[in-house]
Amino acid sequence: MIRAAIEAARTADPRDVPVGAVVFGPDGQELARAANAREATGDPTAHAEVLALRAATAVLGDGWRLEGATLAVTLEPCTMCAGALVLSRIGKLVFGAWEPKTGAVGSLWDVVRDRRLNHRPQVTAGVLEPECAALLDDFFRSQRP
Repeated sequence: MIRAAIEAARTADPRDVPVGAVVFGPDGQELARAANAREATGDPTAHAEVLALRAATAVLGDGWRLEGATLAVTLEPCTMCAGALVLSRIGKLVFGAWEPKTGAVGSLWDVVRDRRLNHRPQVTAGVLEPECAALLDDFFRSQRP
């Protein structure tokens, strides 16, 4: 699943941070994939996770709930994306690299496991972490003179 997210990340516009997200249905079939598109679209909410969740709900045609689905993403979700995961009722989250500056699935916060919320997805972290981190390292290295 993370390999598919890595493929998605590689499709990001060269100006966008290469983060990829893929939603898989309960049967394991890929429903949707997306890459970060904030720079390309001028939309601050165009994170890969949000775009993939939106596309997956359109494919399912069953409203906004993604119960039983899995989201695979190359980077630990931020607060906005973690909140979207909870609100979508996603069943599982699998992510690659940790994000110590903005991560909301254990690094800075742990939104998805907050017992005050009405849904908590199962989480698997650090899958293919070196490969996912390399995408980011390469991008940021290319941005610095």
